[in-house]
Amino acid sequence: MSVDGPFGDGGWQPCSDRSRQRGDPLTGTGSRGMQWFLIEISGPWGSRAFLDPPFDTTLGRALIQRIEGAGMRPLAIRRTGRRREQTSWSWASVDSRPGHESVRWGSVDNPEELLDVPLDGSTGEASDRPIFAVCAHARHDQCCAVRGRQVVTTLAAAFPEETWECSHLGGDRFAGTLVMLPHGLYYGNADDGDAVRIAEAYLDGRVVEEHYRGRSSLSHPVQAAQHYARLALGDEGIEAYPPLSERETTTPEGGSGWTVSLGTDAGPVTVELAESASDPLLSTCSATRQLRVRQYELAGLTGPAAIPARGSSRSLRAERSDGP
Repeated sequence: MSVDGPFGDGGWQPCSDRSRQRGDPLTGTGSRGMQWFLIEISGPWGSRAFLDPPFDTTLGRALIQRIEGAGMRPLAIRRTGRRREQTSWSWASVDSRPGHESVRWGSVDNPEELLDVPLDGSTGEASDRPIFAVCAHARHDQCCAVRGRQVVTTLAAAFPEETWECSHLGGDRFAGTLVMLPHGLYYGNADDGDAVRIAEAYLDGRVVEEHYRGRSSLSHPVQAAQHYARLALGDEGIEAYPPLSERETTTPEGGSGWTVSLGTDAGPVTVELAESASDPLLSTCSATRQLRVRQYELAGLTGPAAIPARGSSRSLRAERSDGP
């Protein structure tokens, strides 16, 4: 058993460096997010964007309780490189549920008014412009600051209106991390690749598998099953391999596993997964306690003898309209 630690041969190492050295798999690591409520906070963020100064912590606590109470995920956003004095507070209500993907924008004149914004999607202006949210939450984890900053700078140069810095997304060890909304597609180690290519693939209705972590509306086993189906069958479409069923199983060796059924035009595909726990690791730069994380390996994949590749799903490029 290997034991992860913050110190390597050259001294202290950031969590994202250690993750790359271990070869941590990205597959099936996207955290849950069925619906989101984004709030623009253009100034500096504390380690917890809404709960620490300089943001009003009393207001922040009330916002978090209200947003999470509605089953939504709160996220702070801001434009990169712009630190204007804030005189209004933009917000976005995002639905990432399959078949319900949408973005609605609005704004208020003071942050207290955010407590009165309906969270049922009944207000705000509908927008077909996607949101590329890159974690650059420096006070939460330095890897997000260093690696995230590289990603958001590159992406904002190509897509200035779609790109935002955002607060903690989870998976700090996979920095630079980002999420493509409204579909809720998580990516990691994006600074090792071409962030613009990831965004262009999203606009074309495709995923870039080598940096893809999973979709926020799907469970971890389904995320992993879709990964292995894409590798085996070749369809990169966002909507490819929709989940039909999933159930927990036991492997022949007595370990934990999952059986996931995915849809294709030729019939269902069944993906058998073996679930295991990693060696103990420190998942963030500030972590002091080693934890094991779930990992999924392919145990089997069966389906129709011939499954035609459908290619990309519906493109988002022609549907973009003006938005904040």
